[in-house]
Amino acid sequence: MEFAVYILLGITSVVGLTFIVERGLALRWSRVLPPEIEAAVESCETRDQVNLLRGVCRKHSSPLARLLMQAADRLEWPQEENVDALQTRARHEIVRLERGLVVLEIIVGIAPLLGLVGTILGMMTAFGDVGQAAQIDAAKLAQGISLILRATLVGLLIAIPSLIAWSYYSKKVEMLAVEMETLCDEFLRRQYRDQPVARHAPAGIPPAIPSAS
Repeated sequence: MEFAVYILLGITSVVGLTFIVERGLALRWSRVLPPEIEAAVESCETRDQVNLLRGVCRKHSSPLARLLMQAADRLEWPQEENVDALQTRARHEIVRLERGLVVLEIIVGIAPLLGLVGTILGMMTAFGDVGQAAQIDAAKLAQGISLILRATLVGLLIAIPSLIAWSYYSKKVEMLAVEMETLCDEFLRRQYRDQPVARHAPAGIPPAIPSAS
């Protein structure tokens, strides 16, 4: 049973490390918000320049590019309808950015518990052997307990980096979402500058950023 717990801890550590690395690569600032697209948005003042922005977005595929492409393709729509459609697409993009964070959150909770289970099973075995022995070897018992407690230590060593990564990536997704909201809002306001601005909702990412849980 103890060996099975250590196998589960090993699998948990591999899964956690995999998602930490994968999210680290996926959430790079330049991958989500390519500087070329940011510059194109800044220079896109009129609808005559929208085609140039489309070309840059096609060249640098990213969540921001997909949002701007949708907004650009629907400029003939009323502003309110374009904003609503963009918000729906933005929610999907945020979910994609948060993919994998829930796994890290689960690992944060389950790794210490697996370590505790391994420790309890080891303690039960050790003290069961002591009860059956005629004499108690204190040194041997202490050494056994030391080995048993390693399961708890391993669980904590898996959970702590996962917790740090989960907290960092969750905050980073929020920051990326705010920046995408700002750029999309800037783009739409410029394209609809001659029309009344929709007041009921911001142009871009919905104000409530979904949690990573």
